[in-house]
Amino acid sequence: MKVATWNVNGIRARAAQVQEWLERERPDVVCLQELKAELSQVPEVVQRQDYHAFWHCCKGYSGVSVQLRTATFAEPPVYAHPPFDFESRVVTADLGQLVVASIYVPNGGKDYPGKIAFLHRLIEWARELRGGGRELLICGDLNVARSEMDVHPKERKPMAVGQRPEERALIEQLLTTGLTDIGRAMDPDNAGLFTWWAPWRNLRERNIGWRLDYLLASPGVFARARSCVVQADVGTSDHAPVVMTG
Repeated sequence: MKVATWNVNGIRARAAQVQEWLERERPDVVCLQELKAELSQVPEVVQRQDYHAFWHCCKGYSGVSVQLRTATFAEPPVYAHPPFDFESRVVTADLGQLVVASIYVPNGGKDYPGKIAFLHRLIEWARELRGGGRELLICGDLNVARSEMDVHPKERKPMAVGQRPEERALIEQLLTTGLTDIGRAMDPDNAGLFTWWAPWRNLRERNIGWRLDYLLASPGVFARARSCVVQADVGTSDHAPVVMTG
């Protein structure tokens, strides 16, 4: 099983890159964020016949999708959006015992209280699912660098949105619902494990970034994980894909 998440920062701008990436990686589960397009604007090259797909779109802003490879999942899943979803930020695929969620947490720069409220609701939702015995895999851009290690020293600013103690505490609360941060669990000592780089001063080439994109898995999913890597050399989005194999 291969699971991938990628904030593409515009599906129209990145369509050819996503197409090439899908053909090369052939992930079983694909979660995309920040589509920035209406459904009618999603390029045909990424609307593939070999995937069941749900495109949860919002004109020119936000937007998420989840796609499941038909060779792995013969029947299309039940798609849904939790009550706390707004601005097309969450889509879930119900696979029986397992729920897969593609999530794009608000940045918080313009509406910090809204971001905090979203994270609280996300925690409540995850706790309810886990309390009911469901397996859960959260994939996406959570817009919070979990710890100091997840920000390059040159980018560390204690009260910057995305690094504030309150935000980090909420990510830790989310993990207490029974989830594991697979990327960090697989590479615990890597101080250069970043998924986002500001698009100036060659920060990506210099690997001066933040880790904002995650795969968070409940025990049944994490037990099958064998690797989780950031594909920092893929694409021209300001985010890189994160890919788990198991």
